[in-house]
Amino acid sequence: MSDKSNARSPRHRIWQEMFTAVADEYPRIAAEHRYIDTLALELVCGSHERFEVIVTNNLFGDILSDLGAGLVGGLGVAASANLHPDAAADCSSRCHGSAPRTFAGKGVANPDRRGADRRAHGRAARDTPRPRAISNAPSHRAVADGARTPDLGGRSTTREVAAAIAARL
Repeated sequence: MSDKSNARSPRHRIWQEMFTAVADEYPRIAAEHRYIDTLALELVCGSHERFEVIVTNNLFGDILSDLGAGLVGGLGVAASANLHPDAAADCSSRCHGSAPRTFAGKGVANPDRRGADRRAHGRAARDTPRPRAISNAPSHRAVADGARTPDLGGRSTTREVAAAIAARL
């Protein structure tokens, strides 16, 4: 869990107390606390593999998801998920979300849904009724053959990448 209780309002301390109380109910799960700045440093300096889940508030989560995206290739490929253990409908999306002001009308948005459709929850693989052809190989082949939007270092437009993926279905 990450917060900034050492420098922010008492609400952050309450957040930390609630996290600890819930963590105590699940003794088999290792729960640790990091201040957000320390956690960001650990993620950038190579310790990111040790974290499976990071619990934080919306503001810090948004910042960390963008930082994490930078570590794995950019906002266009990294997935972000808002999960609830008892909810049937979780929200899974690209870290950049819809990014309307950044991408609208420019033809540069990455249409490859691999990152957005990957969920960080065990039930996703068995509950997602998605044909295999749409979720894996065509996208990989299109990118390998050079169909890349600017977020992946390419020069292809959204329509060009979408057409390249569709051609490989």
